[in-house]
Amino acid sequence: MTYALDPEIAATIAALEASGARPPRQAAPRGDWKTLRANSQNGAPLLAARLPAHPEVSRDSYTTTSYDGATVALQWFAPAGHDPSRPGPAAVHLHGGGMIAGSVDQVDRIIAGYAAGSDVPLLAVDYRLAPEHPHPSPVEDCYAGLAWLTAHAGELGVDPGRIALLGESAGGGLAAATALLARDRGLPVAKQVLIYPMLDDRTTTPDPALAPFAIWSYDDNYTGWHALLGEQAGTADVPASAAPARTADLAGLPATYLEVGELDIFRNEGIEYARRLAAAGVSVELHVHAGCPHAFELIAPDSAVARRAQADRLRALASY
Repeated sequence: MTYALDPEIAATIAALEASGARPPRQAAPRGDWKTLRANSQNGAPLLAARLPAHPEVSRDSYTTTSYDGATVALQWFAPAGHDPSRPGPAAVHLHGGGMIAGSVDQVDRIIAGYAAGSDVPLLAVDYRLAPEHPHPSPVEDCYAGLAWLTAHAGELGVDPGRIALLGESAGGGLAAATALLARDRGLPVAKQVLIYPMLDDRTTTPDPALAPFAIWSYDDNYTGWHALLGEQAGTADVPASAAPARTADLAGLPATYLEVGELDIFRNEGIEYARRLAAAGVSVELHVHAGCPHAFELIAPDSAVARRAQADRLRALASY
């Protein structure tokens, strides 16, 4: 038996390509981060624009200071009816983009959808991007956002003991890495919600069964990790704070929700991370969505599998 795309996702991809709404990507050879960034910056807004805007979710801008004195922009997404006088859960959101692309503005509708659907406010961190800002800048920026929310929990109506980390793709990897830093530095995290997370810099050798379906390819992954880590990528010297799959000890991490597509090159590393978390005594909920490539819910947001995945994410966000 061979793999196949979910029929609804396959039909949506064909329709998008036929209409020009999903333009062909310019080939990005290994190491060409500029072309890869351009592909992402051109394609991501087209997909996100198909989602509801959720004007009922308020957006407020803040800043914090990272480990090296740099200013990091933050955006607070509060659902309608959020009452700051009644502390409740909140989440820190970290966007995707392969470590080299993306911004909070590009995923505004995704974050607002989480807030509206879960009734949980989110703080989005505009972390700095590689290669201009290599490791540890991105993860330290994310940690600074978590620390800022913890420090300002009272004024924002947040219970500091009920703050989660949420991210997709590179943002999922950064959420996992931020959880590791928080554990080691004594900052509480209630849950981590990891959506097809980018966890392992060693995932660069193509699997012939998955390569034909790779929205984010093995070459893309090589480029993203090398932008973040330089020549250290793939060696024994990569720290866990950059690639969480390198972590020797996963004990003491927060309860975890992890999902990944069956046709995503991150499938095996995601499953293995979930297995190791469970073996370390961490409560884990794992979903592997059959017939789904990377970012499947953005490609076909109205598909049955995307609706199921979104419902599970919203439930995970509202249950800690």
